[in-house]
Amino acid sequence: MVGQEISGIGRYLPSDRHDREMWQRLHSFCANEPRAFERDATTGHVTGSAFVLSKDFKSVLLTHHAKLDRWLQLGGHCDGVADVPFVALKEAYEESGLTRIGALSRSVFDVDIHQIPETARDCAHLHYDVRYLFRAEVGEAKASIESHALAWVPVDRLEDVTDAPSVLVLREKLNLFLGSAADAPL
Repeated sequence: MVGQEISGIGRYLPSDRHDREMWQRLHSFCANEPRAFERDATTGHVTGSAFVLSKDFKSVLLTHHAKLDRWLQLGGHCDGVADVPFVALKEAYEESGLTRIGALSRSVFDVDIHQIPETARDCAHLHYDVRYLFRAEVGEAKASIESHALAWVPVDRLEDVTDAPSVLVLREKLNLFLGSAADAPL
């Protein structure tokens, strides 16, 4: 199971027990939920996120999410599209204003499964968030209507804007990624 590819998502090489658990849960969900990529799947759904790095890999583009009022990576719902790397890249373009973003790997960078609270419109459910690593190549970042603001946050200063472990994980995993010859940037 470890390192196995999931159709529509790609391959992931978990680095620890937590990563293996997240990957197993995602694999099981996709195997057993026929509407895994649909927003209206009542138990949850797959989402795609993008950690977009600066050209020098020292900063990440974060959005101050309008609905959640928190600093997060770019990303969103698959809305029926069972190609999560595409969804992550599409959301990165839509939310950043950048005109060229390049993938740094064909593999999944991180998986985070988290609870979304009930709202007037939706019942509580899980987001099976699959994250990919990208680099900004061309364009100036500008916030979309989904954001209060965008900011290039130095990776070594993420705690200045968030205490969310799901964002802070970027630093540790980025160091592993940059040090790994097996997953060197494309």
